[in-house]
Amino acid sequence: MAVSHVEAEAEKGRLLEDEGEDEGSSSKVSGGRTTVASPTNRIASIDIEGLNEVDVEKEAASTQERPQKNGMKLVIWITINTLATIGIIFTNKAIFSDPSFQRCQVSFASFHFFVTGLTLFVLSRPQFAMFTPEPVRIKTLLPLAIAMSMNVILPNASLQFSSVTFYQLARILLTPTVALINYIFYSTSIPRPAVYALIPACVGVGVVSYYDSKAPTSPNVKSTSFIGVIFAFSGVLASSLYTVWVSSYQKSLKINSMQLLYNQAPVGGVLLLYIVPWTDNFWSVNHASISKWMLIFLSGGFASLINLSQFFIIGGAGPVSSTVVGHLKTCAIVTLGWITSGRSVGDKSIFGILLAIAGIIA
Repeated sequence: MAVSHVEAEAEKGRLLEDEGEDEGSSSKVSGGRTTVASPTNRIASIDIEGLNEVDVEKEAASTQERPQKNGMKLVIWITINTLATIGIIFTNKAIFSDPSFQRCQVSFASFHFFVTGLTLFVLSRPQFAMFTPEPVRIKTLLPLAIAMSMNVILPNASLQFSSVTFYQLARILLTPTVALINYIFYSTSIPRPAVYALIPACVGVGVVSYYDSKAPTSPNVKSTSFIGVIFAFSGVLASSLYTVWVSSYQKSLKINSMQLLYNQAPVGGVLLLYIVPWTDNFWSVNHASISKWMLIFLSGGFASLINLSQFFIIGGAGPVSSTVVGHLKTCAIVTLGWITSGRSVGDKSIFGILLAIAGIIA
């Protein structure tokens, strides 16, 4: 019968105590076996070497199983994150394609902020304890909350007037824009090879924006309007500023990304509610079908899964691997967007797509 290391140590301690209490008891060690004899000639023996061998084998087996389990969990969370990201983009595209919700951009963003805040609140509870909330003054968070709002509203507006392929490729410009902002305001530079890799990515996005915004040759082809291009590039600028500010806020407040998002998401949600009466039109929402409302709640569910899975990906694989996952999602979304766009393989915009993807992978 196998005995654990703790049980063996307890048994040894008990036998030693008995040895000290009983007069005339004797102890001897021979060949790795401890034998204790009592006055009544009862003999208890424990094979110490055998126990140690069992312990070593158990520890080695558990050490081998632990990385396998962690690796499997990481793969599961990466899969969830990828599917949720793809799902939320195509779900939002379907929502904004409905005339009933085209004038509800701000309220939709507010809904997502409240869903994110609720998700983080649950994750911070003692039952999960994934992070410890750190309170931050609302006055301090207001500029960041405004930037966060623009970071969501402008890309959503771009998705409404753009094809999925162009929408996702435009997000590639986040990296060079963030690098440029850091260089101008913080004198922070990136390695020269990284600069060279960003050039084809920017050129590729430019090629796609030109051909994708041209009048389609067929009514079945999904294209991008001029206002969609404006919203896309404005969204890239807003997202880049938000990215830089998030990093600055984390350093100044000495909190992690989850703690910062936990504080700013509800502030952003409430802030947008003050703007909704002047920007959104709810009269047409009354005629929306139940399926569209289900898509809205599904979009909120996808947002929760993205926030939750991103936490595990960064914690389990690190920021670098998280960036690789981001590239994989870009490739998947662009591919699916192209398939559903109705464009032929000979379309000239495919050259820009391949150039942009090559730039981010390089």
